[in-house]
Amino acid sequence: MTLENIVVVGGGLAGAHTAAALRARGHRGTLTLVAAEPHPPYDRPPLTKAVLAGTEEDTAFPTDWTALGVDLRLGERAETLDLHERLPGGVLKTTSGSLAFDGLVLATGAEPVRLPGTGRQHLVRTLDDVRALRPLLRPDARLALVGAGWIGAEVATVAAARGCRVTVVEAGPAPLAAAVGAGIGALTAPWYAAAGVTLRCGTAVASVDTGGLRLADGEFLAADVVVVGVGARPAVGWLDGCGLEIARGVVVDASLRTARPEVVALGDCAEWWSPRYRRHLVVEHWDTALKASEQAAAALLGEDVRHDPVPYFWSDQFGRTVQYAGDHRDADRVVLRGSPEDPAWTVLWLAGDRLCALLAVDRPRDLVQARRALAKGCAVDVPAATDPATALRDALRPV
Repeated sequence: MTLENIVVVGGGLAGAHTAAALRARGHRGTLTLVAAEPHPPYDRPPLTKAVLAGTEEDTAFPTDWTALGVDLRLGERAETLDLHERLPGGVLKTTSGSLAFDGLVLATGAEPVRLPGTGRQHLVRTLDDVRALRPLLRPDARLALVGAGWIGAEVATVAAARGCRVTVVEAGPAPLAAAVGAGIGALTAPWYAAAGVTLRCGTAVASVDTGGLRLADGEFLAADVVVVGVGARPAVGWLDGCGLEIARGVVVDASLRTARPEVVALGDCAEWWSPRYRRHLVVEHWDTALKASEQAAAALLGEDVRHDPVPYFWSDQFGRTVQYAGDHRDADRVVLRGSPEDPAWTVLWLAGDRLCALLAVDRPRDLVQARRALAKGCAVDVPAATDPATALRDALRPV
């Protein structure tokens, strides 16, 4: 099947790179990119780092959309999707009209979760979000930050460095508890205190009110600025009733195809089948979206592909680079490589002697060596692995 008219919905990393990959792979028909934001597609990881800190402003991808022949529709939001019943393709309805297509890429990303209440709450999902927040991070400003996840830690890092009086409120028992478990997350708690940030775990928020937070126990926490970073959900609500299978995200197979082969989905809005982990995954991270863009373009053009990466992400917080690779949900034990009191250390998650995942704090070589081994499958020589002086690759063996 030759596609003449492809529409890409989503102007983030996944959508933008898929559009470029479609041209690189030979698509010469019409190519339209629909982006809800008014800005040309840009990179998001710097938002909570250099952009919020004010040391970087332009993170737009260096793509010449005109030269690529891409019709870039900025500030245009997808509203509904109508798929033809017996023919490939359909019609995408947006805030600016209707677009017919015979090939469709769904890359609408995720939407941040908001808290109840009438008070002003700042989010850090978009460039405009960060530009609105940045001038408020003044010395001695009282900042209440809800959520001690990856985003919360990065925002707290920047705000503390700019002289704010930061209080982080976390409903879970420890920072990063949802991501890496309470035991490992607790190892990062001293970083907050060292940066002058007050961390309150096990503290739920009832609402964001004028002047601060109303906590679940009735206490009022006064604040000049409230930032909410309690997670995001795949932006798929607009697809209700379209005929595609929607669970947590758009359900796709290992080639990123939906049940309609002319429709693929990727990035934060996709729930893709992983043969490696034998389950559907939603991985809301930059590296997965980047890898998926080439695969999605190839799949849409009819190539035989399989998207099955080892999840990977990183965070810069409190002067440390924290990197994670793998999936630790099947692990039955945790091994420390070095001490959390040291400047650099690593956590290994094992199922039996098989390596499931790794968290490296300022140990990039550990990450690189383990990530390569995870892709192939490996077992761990635990006595060797727990010795930080031993190269991690020397403690890993194929299985």
